Amino acid sequence: MSDLESEYRLDYFEEEGFDRTECVECGAHFWTRDPDRTTCGEPPCEDYQFIDDPGFDQEYSLEEMREQFLSYFEEHGHERLDPYPVAANRWRDDVLLTQASIYDFQPHVTSGQSPPPANPLAVSQPCIRMQDIDNVGKTGRHTMAFEMMGHHAFNADEGTDYAYEGEVYWKDETVEYCEGLLEKMGVDLADVTFIEDPWVGGGNAGPAFEVIYKGLEVATLVFMSLELDPDGEFEMKDGNTYSRMDRRVVDTGYGLERWTWMSQGTATVYESIYPEMIDFLKEQAGIDYSEEEAEIVHRAAKLAGNLDIDEAEDIEAARDNIAAKIGVDTGRLLDLVEPLESIYAIADHSRTMAYMFGDGIVPSNVGTGYLARMVLRRTKRLVDEVGADVPLDELVDMQAERLGYENRDTVRSIVRSEVEKYAETLERGGRRVRQLAEEYADRDEPIPASELIELYDSHGIQPDMVADIAGEVGADVQAPDDFYSLVAERHDSGGALADEESADERLDDLPETEALYYDDPYRGEFEAVVLDVFEREEGGETVYDVVLDQTMFYPEGGGQPADHGTLSTDDQSVDVVDVQKRDDVVLHRTTDDPGKGEFVRGQIDMERRQRLMAHHTATHVVVHAAREVLGEHVRQAGAQKGTDSSRIDVKHYERLDRETVKRIERVANDIVRENTSVQREWPHRHEAEEKYGFDLYQGGIPAGENIRLIHVAEDVQACGGTHVNRTGEIGTIKILNTERVQDGVERFTFAAGDAAVEHVQDLEDDLLAAADTFDVAPEDVPETAERFFTEWKQRGKTIEDLKQQLAEARASGGGTGEEVDVAGTTAVVQRVDGDMDELQATATRSSRT
Repeated sequence: MSDLESEYRLDYFEEEGFDRTECVECGAHFWTRDPDRTTCGEPPCEDYQFIDDPGFDQEYSLEEMREQFLSYFEEHGHERLDPYPVAANRWRDDVLLTQASIYDFQPHVTSGQSPPPANPLAVSQPCIRMQDIDNVGKTGRHTMAFEMMGHHAFNADEGTDYAYEGEVYWKDETVEYCEGLLEKMGVDLADVTFIEDPWVGGGNAGPAFEVIYKGLEVATLVFMSLELDPDGEFEMKDGNTYSRMDRRVVDTGYGLERWTWMSQGTATVYESIYPEMIDFLKEQAGIDYSEEEAEIVHRAAKLAGNLDIDEAEDIEAARDNIAAKIGVDTGRLLDLVEPLESIYAIADHSRTMAYMFGDGIVPSNVGTGYLARMVLRRTKRLVDEVGADVPLDELVDMQAERLGYENRDTVRSIVRSEVEKYAETLERGGRRVRQLAEEYADRDEPIPASELIELYDSHGIQPDMVADIAGEVGADVQAPDDFYSLVAERHDSGGALADEESADERLDDLPETEALYYDDPYRGEFEAVVLDVFEREEGGETVYDVVLDQTMFYPEGGGQPADHGTLSTDDQSVDVVDVQKRDDVVLHRTTDDPGKGEFVRGQIDMERRQRLMAHHTATHVVVHAAREVLGEHVRQAGAQKGTDSSRIDVKHYERLDRETVKRIERVANDIVRENTSVQREWPHRHEAEEKYGFDLYQGGIPAGENIRLIHVAEDVQACGGTHVNRTGEIGTIKILNTERVQDGVERFTFAAGDAAVEHVQDLEDDLLAAADTFDVAPEDVPETAERFFTEWKQRGKTIEDLKQQLAEARASGGGTGEEVDVAGTTAVVQRVDGDMDELQATATRSSRT
């Protein structure tokens, strides 16, 4: 009896006559309307019962099934939401990819900081789970790309300080909705079981049901209601204790692909969701089964539901078991199913890439870009192995078209570019594999999994290719069955960092600092009261962090440096050399103590402020210009503003040539010359996201119900920085340099306003100095420099030729050497004067004569 047993005893179960039963096979507790049922219904306790015998009274496509789900919940008071992107790091910084519909509302809504966009709501959310990559194609049911249909309700106790309160609905209604939808599909509810399976994750927990029908898990109903507490009353499966929260979240997941599969009863889920692509790939690969072979494959598919790479320690043993059950040799079974498994995986991976590239993920060596690259390279390898004569970009485009993406040309360009890079990488990496294989062969040891993962990370070399090369030199390979899942684990995390600085208790007690810098960024003076002063020792010096009741000083944030200036009393003036924000309190770093309780006058260094404003607004302009020229996939990957220059990193899959950079610069300066008004607004978060999408958060993810938006021409971003009022105030934008800081990320360094003029003047000074040196006109410097360089290279070659000729002459002797006897051997001793190169050449020539 678990601590949560009482949480599963629902009034709905009692009213509807359910029994709580323990599975005779696995021991799990489940709820059923069938008093005679003895097993929970989930494999391996029971096999699939819907293959060739669909479980619904009608066959549905993916699109039709999605509409059935959403319309059902609309009819029951839920608001339908549009799905979010698959790149979850657009709106949260703790994960990379969207893996469930609840991800759309974490952390702001689930924590109570922001209200949900609707309550209750329903959504069909595209998701990608990299941890399933090794199961795809093999189990018959796993897909890496999928849509999680979910209905959600957000509840909180009355009187709490959350963005929502009250009870929408909870466990009983959730189970009733689930049964209602199943009944709408024509399901006999006596065939459905609700398995008790407590959920734990991210410091929260709660009771949950796995909903099983005809051997397939068709839904998960999670009731998030507990939080981690060392003194909590509920002990969960992770060994920790939890206590009740004053918030309760209904988190449900209905797999669209599985519901579609259930309606069709095909051998695997892949035939039901990728029928056209599978037929196309089978034709391209020349796969054509006889009637007997097709029957073997079909029977094996029914048993594949028991197969799970992350649970089966020995995949070969599992294969042997399936072969034995259908009465065929394991080798023959593998010959039949492995090419088909590869085709299933290709179809699924193509859809995964369509989601990734369609939503603007650019392949790179980090984050979502790395995961996208891993999927692409694995897919390319599978296509080659199965012998399908079709370009990879064509396969991805087939899925992008089906999913309705409008940027299909960009998607195809990304795929083609990556395939070319992969071919180059394989050529370089192959040499490293051979060297490594020879080392392990000499030691009579197999190449371990750690080396395989490193080879894949560094060179994109996949385990089967390593095995081929290793076999040539007599080395073995230890390739784990869940290899790609292990690789994904190294990269599938958001990498959020906790703040290392713990605030002083005094700081926690201070009120929020009133920010005046948004009221008028051109105002350079203000008055305030010193609320507190924190004396600190840093680098052997005493510094002071001053807290005011209000401030015009902008604190560092969003890549914009802090304002500088002074704070003055009647008796003294102290320099403000840095400004930081801790929660809602602004700290002014000063060189002296202005005195707690003092009335001070603040003075901003307005020349610095205006330069930073110009560069910050210019950053928005440059990013927008880059998107106009390069495509909508371009997104900010980092930025740092300055007074003399700024830099902006953007995601793009190709290097930039000079002409492209000039086009971007022209577009940026067109916006400056238009003198467009720079607009600011504070809309509700959900209204902003619905209107502008998640590209709002390129510069970071702000907290709170309302977010500050900056409009520059057609560009709209959530931004907390200071900006000019009109683009014309920027003056001009000059792109100084572009460079690839990492694969898939291009860095623009640029200057704006006075800084741009200063950089141009510096370049002009250098040009004039070069012209004076060459004694030519400035416009003739490039041609003159090229001529001088060519002549210098030719002169160097001539000198080298003369040195070789001189060495040959000296080496021939010429009768000037002295003969001496050395241990019975006659040697010629000759003095030769020259530099090191001449002497080396002479010695070399002498040794040959």
